[in-house]
Amino acid sequence: MAIREPGNMDDLLEVSEVSKVFRVKSGEVRAVDKVSLKARKGEVTVILGPSGSGKTTLLYLIGSLERPDEGRINAFGEEICRPDADLVSYRRKRVGFVFQTFNLIPSLTALENVTLPMDLDGVPAEEQRLRAEKLLAETGIEGRLLKARASRLSGGEKQRVAIARALANDPDLILADEPTGNLDSATGRVVVDILAGLARREGKCVLIVTHDEGILRAADWAYQMRDGRLRGIEL
Repeated sequence: MAIREPGNMDDLLEVSEVSKVFRVKSGEVRAVDKVSLKARKGEVTVILGPSGSGKTTLLYLIGSLERPDEGRINAFGEEICRPDADLVSYRRKRVGFVFQTFNLIPSLTALENVTLPMDLDGVPAEEQRLRAEKLLAETGIEGRLLKARASRLSGGEKQRVAIARALANDPDLILADEPTGNLDSATGRVVVDILAGLARREGKCVLIVTHDEGILRAADWAYQMRDGRLRGIEL
């Protein structure tokens, strides 16, 4: 894989020598071991690896759901590993998460699940509704589905709502953890196309971790992760 140039830091996610160790009864597990990578706005970066390889932990470190024990993470000019970093604002405004298990609130409607992040950020109610309807329409959720409770949606519909929710506050970075893991192959392809479109058309930095090699078709850059270590893959 070609070496990536540093580029404009305002357009670049840069992970440098990041490690994360979990302490368990049997000793220590080095889930992420001195990992470095770069990902840019307008591109899809895929990290391929089996269960237990450390790829989800790496995603959580980038999204600030976990803190690294070593190394640094610079997200579009913002150093998020600083002790004084405003991680709540970073997660709300700059990062959108898409999870394998969707993580929707079952009792809320599709529309309410998407407006919730905006409500937490103090966006006026009418602006919330209009933006949520637009995002849901772009992911294929319209009409009666807007008012359907999340618990009544199909897996593919839930993932589309989850993607719309991830975009609610117009983040720079979309972090997708096994986004096709609970979907059939045809629906999974649609979801991957939606994620790739966010990079190509809207300039988002899309980072996908997966065990599904089929997702590599959408990648601009790809890595293999095993035992906490990362290496580039030629596409």
